[in-house]
Amino acid sequence: MKLLLLTVLCTFCFLPELRAEDVNITAEEKVEWHQKEQKIVAVGDAVATKEDMSIRADRLIGYYAGRTNSTKGKSAITKVEARGKVVMKSPRASAFGNTMDYDLIQDVVILRGEPARIETETESVTAKDNITYYPQEQKAVAFGNVEAVDKEGNHLYSDKMIAFFKKSAASDKNSEKQNMELEKVEIYGNVKIVTEDAVVTADKGLYLPQTGKVRLFDNIVIKQDTNILRGDQAETDLNTGISKLIASGKNQRVKGVFKEKSEKSEKSGNNQTNTQKTEKKQ
Repeated sequence: MKLLLLTVLCTFCFLPELRAEDVNITAEEKVEWHQKEQKIVAVGDAVATKEDMSIRADRLIGYYAGRTNSTKGKSAITKVEARGKVVMKSPRASAFGNTMDYDLIQDVVILRGEPARIETETESVTAKDNITYYPQEQKAVAFGNVEAVDKEGNHLYSDKMIAFFKKSAASDKNSEKQNMELEKVEIYGNVKIVTEDAVVTADKGLYLPQTGKVRLFDNIVIKQDTNILRGDQAETDLNTGISKLIASGKNQRVKGVFKEKSEKSEKSGNNQTNTQKTEKKQ
């Protein structure tokens, strides 16, 4: 569970590295400069790079505007559009989709695909509709049949997943690049967690990494082997491994059905023994 939810941190945190200045654009077929429209169009395995960040696509369009400040008269890219076989790479993660739009004026990055996918070496997050990042709000949202998978093979499904970040206390305030850390993850709609040991479903969930706690809310069902637990609230402490199923009100009760796994085997074993005895008597 812990590694699965940390997937969101690993995959989304690389997006703030994308910046406006000093972006190099190349392509196999052609690179066009449209001076009047203030845009650069790169066609055929086009690549935009900045330091250790790159965006590759069949077609890239970069819109720019002249600077009005005193930064040596350079132009600033205001928007980047990537179309066809989009691959975004950084040291932390890679993103894949059909289109990617990064609007620096509106301050939003939108990755779309079938599905949109972000991967680290050991984890992945996919979304049918899109994965959107808001740099100023320090928030990332995955929409539509969201699925997160960790290296242990645990799966987390939901309709929507929102990751909130904050600047790390260890970051250098004078540096352009400030480390981000996960503040919380909100999970909404048809929440389903599948591990080797159990399947848990709920309407919504909340992960708080600072305390190491996962909370699930409304219509919770926990299935483990032949055992079934039902309730309206659940909490798991990832530090201790202790989980609690909590009733939401005074008149509500937590329900559980417990079945011993050995019952069948014991009955089966007894029946086999009785059959053998009967055969001997004959």
